[in-house]
Amino acid sequence: MTVKDDRAEFKAETRRHSLAMGQDVTLFEEARDMTVKAGQHRYAYLWTWMGVPIIQMPSDIVVTQEIIWRTRPDVIIETGVARGGSLVFSASMLAMIGSAGKVIGVDIDIRAHNRDTIEKHPMASRITLIQGSSVAPETVQRVKDEIPKYAKVMIVLDSDHSRDHVLNELRAYGPLVTKGQYLIVADTLLGRLRPDQTPKNQASVWLPGNEPLAGLDAYLKETDRFEPDDEINGKMIVSSSPGGYLKCVRE
Repeated sequence: MTVKDDRAEFKAETRRHSLAMGQDVTLFEEARDMTVKAGQHRYAYLWTWMGVPIIQMPSDIVVTQEIIWRTRPDVIIETGVARGGSLVFSASMLAMIGSAGKVIGVDIDIRAHNRDTIEKHPMASRITLIQGSSVAPETVQRVKDEIPKYAKVMIVLDSDHSRDHVLNELRAYGPLVTKGQYLIVADTLLGRLRPDQTPKNQASVWLPGNEPLAGLDAYLKETDRFEPDDEINGKMIVSSSPGGYLKCVRE
């Protein structure tokens, strides 16, 4: 019996549903409200990757995997190291795609115990840690010095979430993203919350207007190199970063 090859049809159907979901305002608001409630239990903090806390929503982890698998970056730059799980995740993905590339983690304060976890991990040889303000010229230059010539570069911004800091990071690191690769701005959900939903149990409080989405919106008015990936963003309804996935479309 001959079975129909429905791979193209399946792919088209998933794209159609993703785009439709992105237009479903009611569904997004319901998912947002659920995410806020789950956040009261520190939902994003409950996950690990290869034994290391990753502090990400599961859907963001999965979709970043999809991006890395499809685009095959050589270098992934991440601002915000935290406990190191995201760096380990990206490094493991580079290993799985057979890349000899590396992950560069930048943070103003890489705590000794977190550095210890990262440097003792099996993925450590693929990870370079740079301590310093992510927007300081000397830090940016150190990052640039780590990028091999002709490397395909992907960026994830997940450090200080204030509007101006994110905008300055975008200005510093956005030009490093190569055509066809992705720029991910984390925690754009903060810009889609009602003021009363803004998490108050954090060291810093980022109200709507002073958060990553506001910084991203400002940056997109300055450049035409990036376009939001509507298919990816459409399905990110239970996500910390809806609207934060952008593809570099120009050199």
